[in-house]
Amino acid sequence: MTSPTLVLVTGATGYIGGRLVPRLLAQGFAVRVLVRTPAKLEGVPWHDQVEIVEGDLSSADDTEKACQDVHTVFYLVHSMGSGSDFEEQERDTAQLVADAAERSGVSRLVYLGGLHPEGVELSTHMRSRTAVGKVFLDSPVPAIVFQAGVVIGSGSASFEMIRHLTENVPLMPAPSWVQNKIEPIAIRDVLHYLVHAPLVDADVNRTFDIGSRDVLTYAALMYGYGYEAGLPHRRIYALPIPAPMLAGWWVALVTPIPHSMAVPLVQSLQHDAVAQEHDVDDVIAPPEAGLTGYRHAVRLALSKIENGEVETSWTGASSGKPYEPLPSDPDWAGRTVYVDDRSRTGEAPPEAVWSVIEGIGAENGWYSLPAAWVIRGLADKVLGGAGHNRGRRNPKTLVVGDAVDWWRVEHIEPGRQLRLRAEMLVPGEAWLELTAEPDGDGTRYRQRAIYFPRGLFGKLYWWGVWPFHGLIFPSMARNILAKAARESAQARQA
Repeated sequence: MTSPTLVLVTGATGYIGGRLVPRLLAQGFAVRVLVRTPAKLEGVPWHDQVEIVEGDLSSADDTEKACQDVHTVFYLVHSMGSGSDFEEQERDTAQLVADAAERSGVSRLVYLGGLHPEGVELSTHMRSRTAVGKVFLDSPVPAIVFQAGVVIGSGSASFEMIRHLTENVPLMPAPSWVQNKIEPIAIRDVLHYLVHAPLVDADVNRTFDIGSRDVLTYAALMYGYGYEAGLPHRRIYALPIPAPMLAGWWVALVTPIPHSMAVPLVQSLQHDAVAQEHDVDDVIAPPEAGLTGYRHAVRLALSKIENGEVETSWTGASSGKPYEPLPSDPDWAGRTVYVDDRSRTGEAPPEAVWSVIEGIGAENGWYSLPAAWVIRGLADKVLGGAGHNRGRRNPKTLVVGDAVDWWRVEHIEPGRQLRLRAEMLVPGEAWLELTAEPDGDGTRYRQRAIYFPRGLFGKLYWWGVWPFHGLIFPSMARNILAKAARESAQARQA
């Protein structure tokens, strides 16, 4: 019996990679994933069906180990970072992967880059993505570099940017790039091309432009979204100024996209992004039902959001900060730590309290002084942080790695405990831990805010916000138990 073809997926915790893995499995491939933090995959449904290798793409040893016996390597990572050495780091990492693939006898490299015109000055991030693609194409290992424009799907950063701009700003003066031509592509079609890439003839080594064949302006994308979402007609006025940096700040303030991502996304819109060729049809047949048009892709995405079926989200990717779990209590000795510890008993059963805990954040809010959370979130956004409006992937359930507004799920013990790690900008490290334990016929609810300050400023920060904690945290505990009691009573009456 022939063993299934083994493929390696990098970026499996990201938006594209997290959706690609189950589709590769469904097509009969054996899948290996290389991740820095295996704990982030604990809650995904395909966790036990793949081989998980812990490592870092910047390590030659880790990467070569992951490439052993692999037929195809999917390179689905791209940092939204910045800095003078950003492009060099991206290129060096790609070269390291290409070299490891060659030494390990890999047959195919697959990369997803971006659509861009020729002969223009590209933004830093688009230039970097193009350079990464060139590294793979120049490698002895045959490569397929797909070039896609705006990806439309529930949870994609590009779709969330369109969605929130259209919903939040009915009358929008906009930079001139809203009149640039864009060829979007549905996430399902991106995945179709990626899944079939390992089957392409071994001698194929080139870029392929992929898109929906719907060529629209960015303004038309927003108008189309508004129509499908049933919104009143939006009015968008193009101004004769490009202003990518200013527009990036504006996008960061009115959408969940943080400034660090909004600026490169806006910069990528400074030029037309339209497929220049359709040669991909010669090597990978279009989907059986045909390519997905923009309006159809929007309807599919909205349906997934409404039904709580968002498979992956742009928020699932790492914030770029080191992943440092909360130290266990014995290790706190000798370290400065501040803890706000609250405990209350309620009449609702533990399962009812847990339901409220697991549904916290996003539309449900944080059960205390909503205005205070919004103000703190806006301040975080202005300073370049995640902000308070990232929302969550699923309105009812959580898994490790999910974003919940400016928090990220670090640990979850279903039915009992949720621990969130802060990704807001603070001078230190912060966690919020919510626990529900049986207590007679009711529940003992425990709530801990834990903070490890960094330097003097970190300590001053804690004491500066301490008065607000005295207002926020007691009412938070009280309101969570009250909501659980109400919902439990309603369930008994139903």
